[in-house]
Amino acid sequence: MSWMRKLGRGSGGTQATIDTAATPAILPLQPIDLTDDAAVTEALDLAVRVGSVLLDSGTGAIDTQWQTQFVASTYGLEQCEVDVTYNSIIITAHRGPTLPPATTMRVVHHRSLDFTRLAAVDHLIRQMRNRLLTPAQAHRILDTIVSAPHPYPRWVATAAWAGMAASVAVLLGAGPIVAFASFLTTIAIYRTNLYLNRLGLPLFYQQVVGGMIATIPAPVMYSLQDVLGITVLPSQIVATGIVVLLSGLSLVGSVQDAITGAPITASARLLEVVMMTGGIITGVALTLQITQQIGIQLPMVDASFMQGFIRLPVQVVAAAAAAMFFALASYAELRALTAAAFGGGAGMLTFLLVLSASAGNVAAGGTAAILVGFAGGLMARRALTPPLVVAVAGITPLLPGLSVYRGLYNLIADDRVAGLTNLGNAFAIGVALAAGVVLGEWGARTLRRPEITLRPTPVATRFLPKPWQRPPP
Repeated sequence: MSWMRKLGRGSGGTQATIDTAATPAILPLQPIDLTDDAAVTEALDLAVRVGSVLLDSGTGAIDTQWQTQFVASTYGLEQCEVDVTYNSIIITAHRGPTLPPATTMRVVHHRSLDFTRLAAVDHLIRQMRNRLLTPAQAHRILDTIVSAPHPYPRWVATAAWAGMAASVAVLLGAGPIVAFASFLTTIAIYRTNLYLNRLGLPLFYQQVVGGMIATIPAPVMYSLQDVLGITVLPSQIVATGIVVLLSGLSLVGSVQDAITGAPITASARLLEVVMMTGGIITGVALTLQITQQIGIQLPMVDASFMQGFIRLPVQVVAAAAAAMFFALASYAELRALTAAAFGGGAGMLTFLLVLSASAGNVAAGGTAAILVGFAGGLMARRALTPPLVVAVAGITPLLPGLSVYRGLYNLIADDRVAGLTNLGNAFAIGVALAAGVVLGEWGARTLRRPEITLRPTPVATRFLPKPWQRPPP
């Protein structure tokens, strides 16, 4: 996510930092013979493969472009043009006036989100320059990273998604029985969509099925609440399922691309988010319509996100747990789980405090997201965890599940003005969350901008730019 990449420690124990936003052309540390087609192709292929992993993980187009160009420059290809679109990366290396440019392209095929793979590639990028890895060594390491299985078994991811749903239910005020029902419902959604994905069903229809499964327990439990001896608020159950289904969408990346100057990629990502959200809405609306047809009339949406300061500690802990479970479900490394939990808890605390000051949901969500993005940028420096992990996990508890449900309920009740207003409010909250994360990361980058210094081992000293050759910060 961040344009500031902190390079790891070399064998000499020194720290090196490069701000790619201030340094559009990194002077090469490993010279290359530009007339050697094999060497140039090897360096280009390495750069574009690294960029494909970043783009597939949800990294913004501009940041992916910088990182791809950084890798190419490290291996001697200083004059490169990189074009990143929604699902492809094209890189061209200029080899001088007498040689034709070398170009390579890679199409990015979507894979399941794996934050451990993202962190490993982020670490590899630092080591390419700090430890002077050869292109062959970097290729072998990258092959190992890409081909490695997920770090946790599938059942751990399933349990993590279910744990996230239970945490969101508690966050919305649900009791143990409703939270457990959300736990089981999410397991059903996850396993069903895995099966449908293996059958090749398009993701839109998987979201429709997920929305239907997420809504079915609401009328069932509402009808049986006297038997169960509890008070059931259907909005808590449905909103929990909506949050789970929304959490995997690339909302942050799409808004980041729009803000940072990649409108084509932003439009494609945003269209995907809108279509997937439309699938959820379709599934939920169909189930609610069927519920009314069979004579089960659900009550008006009466669940409120802000439930007083008495429940504030419970909500903060529940938000931290939801963020941590999402990071675990996305196969984040263990040290990233604590950072994700901190981001989720701090974001929710900020959201509730701003909301208590009579601010709206959009303003409260945007303010909380700024804190999450800022914390993610700072923790990325300390824990060497990509900011994307903290950002996406941290805003997950703040996703507008209740607003989406309110809008659908109003539409089904033929109150189209209120329904469209609530759906528009949900969209505004989502944009505010993503934009706040981007602004928070920018603040973390500019809080203490380090000087552009590289002090690796003496072996690499002769390849470093001299002080008078460095571009101004």
